[in-house]
Amino acid sequence: MASFTLHGIPVSRGIAIGRAHLLTPAALDVKHYLVPEEQLEAEVKRLQDAIAEVHRGLQALWTDLPRDAPTELGAFIDVHALILSDPLISEAPLDIIRSRHYNAEWALVTQIDELSAQFDEIEDEYLRERKADIQQVAERVLKVLMGTAQLQPAPVTTDAYQPQMIVVAHDISPADMLQFRDRSFIGFVTDVGGQNSHTAIVARSLDIPAAVGMSQASQLIEQDDWVIIDGDAGVVIANPSPLVLEQYRARQVTLQKARKKLLKLKKTPAITLDGTPITLLANIELPDDCPGALEQGAAGVGLFRSEFLFMGRAGHAHRIPTEDEQFEQYRKAVVAMKGRPVTIRTLDIGADKPLDQTEHTALNPALGLRAIRYCLAEPQLFLTQLRAILRASAYGKVRLLIPMLAHAFEIDQSLAMIEQAKAQLREAGHKFDEKVDVGAMIEIPAAALALPMFVRRMNFLSIGTNDLIQYTLAIDRVDYEVAHLYNPLHPAILQLIAMTISAGHKAGIDVAVCGEMAGDVKLTRLLLGMGLREFSMHPAQLLAVKQEILASDLTKITPQTRKILRAMEPAEIAEAVERLGV
Repeated sequence: MASFTLHGIPVSRGIAIGRAHLLTPAALDVKHYLVPEEQLEAEVKRLQDAIAEVHRGLQALWTDLPRDAPTELGAFIDVHALILSDPLISEAPLDIIRSRHYNAEWALVTQIDELSAQFDEIEDEYLRERKADIQQVAERVLKVLMGTAQLQPAPVTTDAYQPQMIVVAHDISPADMLQFRDRSFIGFVTDVGGQNSHTAIVARSLDIPAAVGMSQASQLIEQDDWVIIDGDAGVVIANPSPLVLEQYRARQVTLQKARKKLLKLKKTPAITLDGTPITLLANIELPDDCPGALEQGAAGVGLFRSEFLFMGRAGHAHRIPTEDEQFEQYRKAVVAMKGRPVTIRTLDIGADKPLDQTEHTALNPALGLRAIRYCLAEPQLFLTQLRAILRASAYGKVRLLIPMLAHAFEIDQSLAMIEQAKAQLREAGHKFDEKVDVGAMIEIPAAALALPMFVRRMNFLSIGTNDLIQYTLAIDRVDYEVAHLYNPLHPAILQLIAMTISAGHKAGIDVAVCGEMAGDVKLTRLLLGMGLREFSMHPAQLLAVKQEILASDLTKITPQTRKILRAMEPAEIAEAVERLGV
């Protein structure tokens, strides 16, 4: 097979070398995990039992057919029973479980995908349409399997059958990506997406090399092809030559050594050359991310994206997690951070983070009922979350962060609801921190232009640069066709960030940046020069940013940054940012 190279958008650093694993939309709906050796036969039996149950169901349907039923109905059931008995359905997936260690659902979908591809090539139209029957039979089996799905076993790490797989898909939602964490996937390639789509952000938080906006990757790359992802360049090489493979393996080793060197900075305080202390915090999606944040030396959590507790729950009878379920997760994160502050952002759904994939109904979700607008429109859901967060504040330092505020009445309503939640907890006899800090995300230009309204009412501010850039430049960051217009160094963006930091300082309240700019080492000095003293980023980026801080002298950088803020020409700004501190 000839080698070819695809160019897309780099979203996460590093190099991944592995076998392509193509995911069809159907495959995204099932769990993916590797089954340990000793549980393989139990997993095989689970699939066999599900097939037997569907057989019994079809038999019962046949028996219960009324006498006057059309003969086609009986024939239809017969066809499904025959398909189910075919070794390609009843036995081939069992071999996949035994040889590849896939869980039952994943093994079945893998086999069905391979069969479907073969049917697409059949010239006879009648036979070609039998593909739909095969898929319907598989869906029956999957429904039974989903009902018997056990908790996923611990991830398998034995190298003997670690396939080192690279996921290749048209698109992967953030919720889908989260089910791949701690599994055997070492990289992601998608046809769509931009530098700051949430899928890209999750890839960075998992610290997995990824390239998005690859256009036709899922059509061009074939199952099990060798693939190299160069995360720094946004390049994907399929079927590389032995020489190219060797070069990238050598680069991988060099990168790993550099990362090990960075680990030595873990206990070094983040202080600039002129003696200014800087606070470095971690962004997390789930409580399980806390040990990784501490491992990288985080001084706390600057952003706990609580919506990930709500996502991917479409199959649950009650999709919204209860107050106790939420409280347990928040408490777990607070305890795991061992006294360090944990900033929990209230539910921020909408746009590229719907609660499930069927919810893209708004004409323009980015401008619709999302984040705080959604929460204020659903007061019971909001109060439930607020009570859960407040209850967690009894176990350590918690800060409450409200996303997407733009209007005074939204701030006032949010604060009133926090007071209402407190009153409900007092009545129920629950302990919580009466003086919990409440902060606002500054991510809408209107908010950055009306800061006095915020600093009067809030204890702290956090700049969400991802949305601030999206809304200021009128770009949908999920749309890879306009992704090239996404520019953190646009003079308007720099003005809004500088204004926010300055207003916070004057009012004596903390200002953090928790968007992707905070973790970009190329922008660390610029943000320091603007007066930023609190950075929140993915744990994987903490030590590289700390290294940059340790080598920065604010007495040099600050006057140079003032000049940059007066500049309007993109080339001039980019050049000056590169020379900062030199």
